[in-house]
Amino acid sequence: MPDAYIIDAVRTPVGRRGGGFADTHPIDLAAHVIATLVGRTDIDPAGIDDVIFGCLDNIGAQAGNIARTAALAAGLPESVPGVTLDRQCGSSQQAVHFAAQAVMSGTADLIVAGGVQKMSQFPLLSSITAGEPYGSPDLHSGSQTWRARFGDQEISQFRGAELIAERWGIERSAMEEFALESHRRALRAIDEGRFDAEIAPFADVTVDEGPRADTSAEKMAALRTLTPGGRLTAAVSSQISDASSAMLIASHDAVTRYGLTPRARIHHLTVLGADPVLMLTAPIPATQRALEKTGLSIDDIDVVEINEAFAPVVMAWLRDLDADPTRVNPNGGAIALGHPIGATGTRLMTTLLHELERTGGRYGLQTMCEGGGQANVTIIERLS
Repeated sequence: MPDAYIIDAVRTPVGRRGGGFADTHPIDLAAHVIATLVGRTDIDPAGIDDVIFGCLDNIGAQAGNIARTAALAAGLPESVPGVTLDRQCGSSQQAVHFAAQAVMSGTADLIVAGGVQKMSQFPLLSSITAGEPYGSPDLHSGSQTWRARFGDQEISQFRGAELIAERWGIERSAMEEFALESHRRALRAIDEGRFDAEIAPFADVTVDEGPRADTSAEKMAALRTLTPGGRLTAAVSSQISDASSAMLIASHDAVTRYGLTPRARIHHLTVLGADPVLMLTAPIPATQRALEKTGLSIDDIDVVEINEAFAPVVMAWLRDLDADPTRVNPNGGAIALGHPIGATGTRLMTTLLHELERTGGRYGLQTMCEGGGQANVTIIERLS
């Protein structure tokens, strides 16, 4: 089967809720990374076969197929189509999967895959509450088939994270130490300029706004838990954020035609479902399946990016995979850097690619938990 190559990858800084992107239109956020990719690679924009973008809570300015509107706003020819997808937190990672699959099947040569999210304006799950005037107060009320299988129990990421902490025996203090290390790593990466090459500043925002130099174990310990009697606090949870990110995926023919230099090859793609009540554990079996199918071991993976939706998600994954924690999220994760949902997948992959290049590693693995109890896994191989 033909290869799919990563030609370039770029992201905006991740803006904190109410921060530097609070007054920025999400179309402009998305258009910025698309235009940056086209400008940096000097491709003929008319040769782009599709723009595939992840975005959740598609209401208001994020509705109407923002992949298409952003492509037009970026100046792409009207002939270039766009499609917006929702695989929850893994949406832009899935955009890369669809792009790679199209290239590997021979039905496309050049695709922009990415995502955008403006959570400052459209809070998480706002598209669900938008249904209230139409008699739909939430996802599951009134569904006889859902109730027949899962009853009336609470289905939420917060409950799932609490259940993971309980099942894996992860104490609050351990989660807070993990969160503190995420901030330390992110601040070190910023200080050392590790993100400089992957960030395209926008709207006067030049660096990630989430990492907190003034946080401490004492401050984290003083926070209230998210639920009475629970273990999780805001300190061990991903931050609400605004950002966009994108990658250019190309076939061998496109590489030759445009004189492009591939930076990495898509080595493996996996998506897998697991328990939708626990919701956030699917990265464990999905990673195990990916390693089994490729014949790689976890020790063959030089860098891992796993989304820090909540600290216990990554801590349980580390334990079950017996992975080296120094190779996992070496530059911090969503607890420090933020989680702009639709944009996070290609934000992680952009950082993964640059870290492989910085360290000279060969294989990078990315995975993330997703609503409904799912997970994507992508393994890339650095080429340059």
